[in-house]
Amino acid sequence: MILQQLKGACWLALAFALLGTSAWAQSSRTIKIVVPYTPASGPDILSRMMGDQIGRTKDAPTIVVENRPGAGTVLGTEAAARGAPDGNTVLLVANSFVINPALKRGNYDVATSFEPVCNLAATPMVLVVQGSSPYKTLNDLIAAAKAKPGQVVFASGGPGSSLHVAIEVLKRAAAIDITYVPYGGTAPAINALMGGHVSAVWADYPTVVSQLQSGTLRGLVTASEKRVPTLADVPTLTETGLARYNADIFYGIVAPAKTPADELAKLSDWFGSALKVPELQPKLAQQGLFPVGLCGAPFGEFMRRTADDYARIIREANIKVE
Repeated sequence: MILQQLKGACWLALAFALLGTSAWAQSSRTIKIVVPYTPASGPDILSRMMGDQIGRTKDAPTIVVENRPGAGTVLGTEAAARGAPDGNTVLLVANSFVINPALKRGNYDVATSFEPVCNLAATPMVLVVQGSSPYKTLNDLIAAAKAKPGQVVFASGGPGSSLHVAIEVLKRAAAIDITYVPYGGTAPAINALMGGHVSAVWADYPTVVSQLQSGTLRGLVTASEKRVPTLADVPTLTETGLARYNADIFYGIVAPAKTPADELAKLSDWFGSALKVPELQPKLAQQGLFPVGLCGAPFGEFMRRTADDYARIIREANIKVE
């Protein structure tokens, strides 16, 4: 009887061992996402959500996030560019990735230093004022700027950022003389707005979504191609007739140049598949992110086109970063 129990236990152990090396197996491979932003930032949160989701799939690699902020994302970007092109190092990129070369920041090229993997998600840029502000529409704000040249103050996070570029586009299109004040991020710029130190802030949507919902802030215009479903009453800049300018903040994944095609295909499959999991959608929405899932060469073309657009605007507006 005891011998039969031992045999049964052995067979059961063998069955679990076989399952553990097949259906329940996790790959011993580890992939590092270099995030050139601080912990708890939007890009960092997205990277960790993606890593967690990928880790739940069969035979998936372990995803680790390495935060390397500094120098306007240049430190992390250059560190990732030096990574081995074996598919085990990737970089989380956003608009600054395609803006920096035009500002002569960083020793890398958008088209040749990295391989495109996937455009993961996008989020709007929205021009906001206080909810109690007399500026009910964008035209109200423009009228005030024209009535008092130089006295209306616009703010954003970071000089030379995509948010700063959006301000320059509006400034030139509306032919207004405003004062621009850069802050270390959107959050401190919003604090300045609430304190009455600035008139308006061009902000990334995730940072202000709760204040827009509560009415503490009012959105006047976005730079999106179409109206944002959660900001249905806020027109796009193109709709206003001032400028045909479409620019969301994008978050994507790239790999070091010369990463083999088969490794890029694996990465695209892991990240692209994770984006489609239904359980991930409410988590993205909570962060103000809208899934994109544009992978491979089309994502590369998107980045090259976006880099060219930013380079033209930066040159025409004479934007410089000290």
